[in-house]
Amino acid sequence: MDLIFAEATPPGRGGVSVVRISGSGARAAAEMMAGPLPSPRQTYLRSLRDGDEVLDQALVIWFAAGESFTGEEVAELHLHGAPVIVRRVAELLRGRGLRAAEAGEFTRRAFLNGRMDLAEIEGLGDLLDAETEAQRQLAIRSAGGELARKTEEWRALLIRAGALVESSVDFADEEVPDDVPDEVFVLLNQLVEGLDQEIGGFPAAERIRKGFEVAVIGPPNAGKSSLINRIAKRDVALVSEIAGTTRDIIELRLDLKGLAVTLLDTAGLRDTGDVVEQLGVERAKQRALAADLRLHLSDDGSIYQDSFIDGDLIIRGKADQAAEGKGLAISSVTGQGIDQLLAEIFDRLSDRISGAGVTSHERQLNALVDARQALVGLEDLPPELLAEQIRQAAVSLDRLLGRIGAEEYLDVIFSSFCIGK
Repeated sequence: MDLIFAEATPPGRGGVSVVRISGSGARAAAEMMAGPLPSPRQTYLRSLRDGDEVLDQALVIWFAAGESFTGEEVAELHLHGAPVIVRRVAELLRGRGLRAAEAGEFTRRAFLNGRMDLAEIEGLGDLLDAETEAQRQLAIRSAGGELARKTEEWRALLIRAGALVESSVDFADEEVPDDVPDEVFVLLNQLVEGLDQEIGGFPAAERIRKGFEVAVIGPPNAGKSSLINRIAKRDVALVSEIAGTTRDIIELRLDLKGLAVTLLDTAGLRDTGDVVEQLGVERAKQRALAADLRLHLSDDGSIYQDSFIDGDLIIRGKADQAAEGKGLAISSVTGQGIDQLLAEIFDRLSDRISGAGVTSHERQLNALVDARQALVGLEDLPPELLAEQIRQAAVSLDRLLGRIGAEEYLDVIFSSFCIGK
């Protein structure tokens, strides 16, 4: 592979900028600027030079092949965080034949060199994108290999079951213990139960990773935009006394006690002759029905029945004006009821993530579902076909970790990674 380099820290001015080099010859590339580096995994303060010119005073570390993140020889240059220094170092490395790394190329090499499996890499990508505590915790579990450990436990059951079935095929004319078939199905049922539990936890895990959507719906001038602005503590949505001001859906992303939640400010629901406003109303209805939760906001607690789903929240706005009706009373002017509303939203959403597994990507789910489908309805199969179904399940689990058939996913997975990772 090419000898590659990239700035691993965000570009721009900062305290420290880290330039990472990976590939055969990474140590030599670092020594070309910093002088001899006698021991791996040690930190050295060195003057980086371009010939006789000193570029910077930097900390230099190198890792031997097999002991680094990528599995290759790696060197890191911890520079002072001035863009001009990074630029001069990059020019020097390019001049010596090194290539600038592409997005995710360091992690791709870690996968190709067997340092990480595909599920761990997806977890690492989620960790880099994590905005909330719940997302961080889920990503850490995945990047830390929890799904891989579960998969190895399932594969162990398959190996044991497969060995027993193969024995009954290979030694059909010899004496085989009578309990072999029973043990096979006990093992497979145990495996299916584990797969079912992980598959059942997918919707909750996916919602943690992607975040929830909560739509605020109601008639025009009910205070939907004012509520969004009050929660955001800034003017996110345009507020006007003119009905129908909101046409497009306005989104507010927030961290609600560790959950990623996007509040949707939608067009006021009403019949109108304005073609553009009517398009906004229809879009609001469709997006609201697709959301995880709807907040029905009005002056008196009334709702639009065709947009109401069990579990939705009914909110009575403008409580500072002594309005009466059903539902939680709030005021976007005084803040009355806002904290209670957010607490109620959190409670209802958090109930939906109980039992979350570590599987949060559709690719992972598909592999688990394929493995499960291969293991159901096997009781009447002859041993030869039973052994084939077990092999098919094992192939699906290998696909889960990227041991086979990973090529079609790599470009998609790494397209969201940053340069230097």
